[in-house]
Amino acid sequence: MRRLLAFAALALACAAPPASAQRLIDCEMTFSMSGWSAFYKTSSGTGTIRCDNGQRMQVQIGSKGGGLSFGKSRIADGRGEFSGVQRIEDVLGTYVTAEAHAGAVKSAKAQVMTKGEVSLALGGKGEGFDLGVVFGKFTISK
Repeated sequence: MRRLLAFAALALACAAPPASAQRLIDCEMTFSMSGWSAFYKTSSGTGTIRCDNGQRMQVQIGSKGGGLSFGKSRIADGRGEFSGVQRIEDVLGTYVTAEAHAGAVKSAKAQVMTKGEVSLALGGKGEGFDLGVVFGKFTISK
């Protein structure tokens, strides 16, 4: 009987997928943000993240960086798409960014950034004027 129980336990352990093989979930973010730049670029705003497993989170977002950049901008209807997410908390943290931007009055922007295994693709339409090249970070927090 003990051997049968040990064999059954071993079979269950082998059949269970490892923790790292969890199913990835799809998460999207809607956001708005505004900011300015004069060599140093800073923007901040708020957003909502929704995942296909029913989880939802309100977040604060911010972007900071430096480079050759001048302007002022506002994104009112931004969208983001995450990849490599196992649980909604994986989206929190700081992403590495690099961007080149140019816009006047009405403009559009797209950007891809990464944080370890998680990537974020952002897009949005906004208003303002800006011109430059910036390297920095994009932070998502509760």
